[in-house]
Amino acid sequence: MWNAPNIITLFRVALIPVFVVIYFLDWRWAHELGAFIFWLAAITDWFDGYLARKLKQSTPFGAFLDPVADKLIVAAALIMITHTYATLWVTVPAIVLLIREIYVSALREWMGSQGVRDEVKVSFVGKAKTTAQMLALIGLLSGLQTFMGFPIYWVSLGYILLYIAAVLSLWSMIVYTGAAWKHLGGSN
Repeated sequence: MWNAPNIITLFRVALIPVFVVIYFLDWRWAHELGAFIFWLAAITDWFDGYLARKLKQSTPFGAFLDPVADKLIVAAALIMITHTYATLWVTVPAIVLLIREIYVSALREWMGSQGVRDEVKVSFVGKAKTTAQMLALIGLLSGLQTFMGFPIYWVSLGYILLYIAAVLSLWSMIVYTGAAWKHLGGSN
């Protein structure tokens, strides 16, 4: 249980309260540092999975904790951006993303209990959604529109990517539901 991938995943979970506290500090660079911590957590998500496969250190604990860690930090970030921006233009896609995360997690759990979890495994659409979502959250959390006087438009890009992630979320939810439909209807 105490291998490198699992320790990295636990580190990601430990980053969540640090991320939230730093983001809300009354300090000039708090949002930027919070966005950096979120980015660090996103990178560790890729890294722990890579190590688990490369070192053949996959464990049931890691398989359980990794998606939980992902959902927790993403949910925290979505709640934080809805608080920061306090606009329908951020709140609606954030709610869509949260609903999708809960729905797909429940669907995968149920499919696993039926012994057919592989039919709702991660797809390309799901990976594209995750990439757009993470980049959107980094941009929106940072609040950066300029860097050292140069326009970078992170927030504007964040808005666009948030909507792309929301659309991909709905699409992947439909794909996963379609894959599970025959089992949900009770016929095998």
